[in-house]
Amino acid sequence: MSDSDAQRADFEEFVRARRRALLRTAYLLTGQHADAEDLVQTALIKAVPHWRKISDNPEPYVRRILARESVSRWRRRRWREISSDDLPDVALRDPDVAQREDLRGALAGLAPRQRAVIVLRYFEDLSEAETADVLGIAVGTVKSQARDALRVLRERLPALRDELLTSGR
Repeated sequence: MSDSDAQRADFEEFVRARRRALLRTAYLLTGQHADAEDLVQTALIKAVPHWRKISDNPEPYVRRILARESVSRWRRRRWREISSDDLPDVALRDPDVAQREDLRGALAGLAPRQRAVIVLRYFEDLSEAETADVLGIAVGTVKSQARDALRVLRERLPALRDELLTSGR
């Protein structure tokens, strides 16, 4: 097997092993399944040329691409989206679905960098330093972005906040 074939096999194994986790992160960053799939595809395409250098630990590099590309995509798309005062009615079946939808909506309302910080810190369980490294920002910026984003989420999700306080989490 040539070196090129070995690298290709290594990359394909990484994609098979981590695709679901990357899609989950991308979904939390974008809020849309189709956008999440596009974001993961873009990140993987951008990672391929650097595979030789990152193959020993590719996840942080790919996460960095996901986070940065998500912010860039949001900046490019925000001028093309059309807002509407009329939202379709959506039937929710159980409280867990309602809470997930509320959380997804609250996350979508955050600024892109705040959303990236929340996703990386609390959903991907990265440290402040790791989050700062992924986003290419200072640890202090991670702390302030997280603080501000959590304040917004607490304001927008009072029922969830009250439930977490009473359950001891």
